[in-house]
Amino acid sequence: MPLILGTNSIKDTGFDVANSCRFNSGSSDYLVRTMNSAPTNSKKATLSYWFKRTKLDAWGGMGGYSASSGTGTNSFQIGFNDANYGYFWSNSPAYYFYTSAVNRDPSAWKNVVISIDTTQGTESNRVKYYENGIRTTSFVTENYPSQNDDLNITKNGNIFSVGRFTNTSGSQFYYDGYFSEICLIDGTALDPTSFGEFDSDSGIWKPINVSGLTFGNNGFYLDFENSGSLGADVSGNSNNFTVNNLTSVDQSTDTCTNNMATMNSLVPTTSLNFSDGNLTLTGTNSSNYSSNNTSNFGVSSGKWYVEVEYDTTGDVATSLGISPISISPTTNPTGSISDVVIVTMENQLYVEGSNTHSYLGSTPTTGDIIQIALDMDNGKVFFGLNGTFVGDPVAGTGGAFSGITSGETIAINVRALNSVFKFNFGSPPFTISSGNTDGNGYGNFEFAVPNSYYSLNTKNLSEYG
Repeated sequence: MPLILGTNSIKDTGFDVANSCRFNSGSSDYLVRTMNSAPTNSKKATLSYWFKRTKLDAWGGMGGYSASSGTGTNSFQIGFNDANYGYFWSNSPAYYFYTSAVNRDPSAWKNVVISIDTTQGTESNRVKYYENGIRTTSFVTENYPSQNDDLNITKNGNIFSVGRFTNTSGSQFYYDGYFSEICLIDGTALDPTSFGEFDSDSGIWKPINVSGLTFGNNGFYLDFENSGSLGADVSGNSNNFTVNNLTSVDQSTDTCTNNMATMNSLVPTTSLNFSDGNLTLTGTNSSNYSSNNTSNFGVSSGKWYVEVEYDTTGDVATSLGISPISISPTTNPTGSISDVVIVTMENQLYVEGSNTHSYLGSTPTTGDIIQIALDMDNGKVFFGLNGTFVGDPVAGTGGAFSGITSGETIAINVRALNSVFKFNFGSPPFTISSGNTDGNGYGNFEFAVPNSYYSLNTKNLSEYG
């Protein structure tokens, strides 16, 4: 696989978004509220949201329906279909849009703005769909509302869900991925410049502070900064959402202004399941090399720190380590590929296919945290277990390997054989009892981050990568 970097946040953009919310379809995560006021203007509304989608080829997003029917009557759906098209669909009034561009990148954040004004005489001006600040004018299919139609997205008594939508027969579909900066404006059709701007240096679309907007009676702003109340509306309206199956662990610091590494769901696998925003990997086979995976960010310079919780004891060949990011998912990671360094879960160190010796002091077991300190400036890697490193990553002595080729792009590598690994690149999918950051204040780690090592995110990459 080639090196993949998030496309919208490689540099510091000024305004920082602190948090996102991580949704997992497998546990039916969603937020929901019932519109409880007459809309400010039933013919005008704007929805803006940032997303990083992690499960492809599946329906998911947000939507709503009539509270009285409990099905898809007067429903709307916003998100992605199983062909990965972005879409916005409403059945009463009837209109729909399926973008011709697909959303297949689980490593990048993206912004969608949907601006609706049914009073417009020209039908193509009644709904405007924008991705990263640019209006979409090419659709696989499109149908506009009639002039002066009332909207169901802000209709009093209708239900609005984030992370779930309901089709017309009442079936539920859940979202896999991250949402950030969700804004519903009731009563005004706004341009995307109310929510973002193009960076003057990079040209990248970036978020701006939206707290000064007028949200209208049924509008809301979800910033996900309250881990104890992820459905809290901070618009000033107190249009709060009820939380379903989400916990404080689902509050993430992987955001549209600081994109964090995950594992790579684009690598073709047949024996590996992804969940928790592509941070939890579950192997379903004891010998299939398609249970191999690498991180979606690779690095060729800098010093990087990762923690991995080992949650289910698997096959003896289950392993964790580093490899060139181009490693084939069907290749044995202990084969003769340059600079493959792994520790098996039977506590054996392998370097470029050769079994060298027992390494971590004790064999990892369920609930243990394995630490990786990757020093690309000096071509070294260190492993630790539950807070104790073998060797000294700060002094650069006693590491597992010191022969990484200068300039080579290296990623985190795992082979999950009937086992479960949870990866913490700075925003953990598991509970942290202590809480440690890197020297720039990024990340939430169980153990102290070695001095001069950093969480693998785009802000740190722009400085050290």
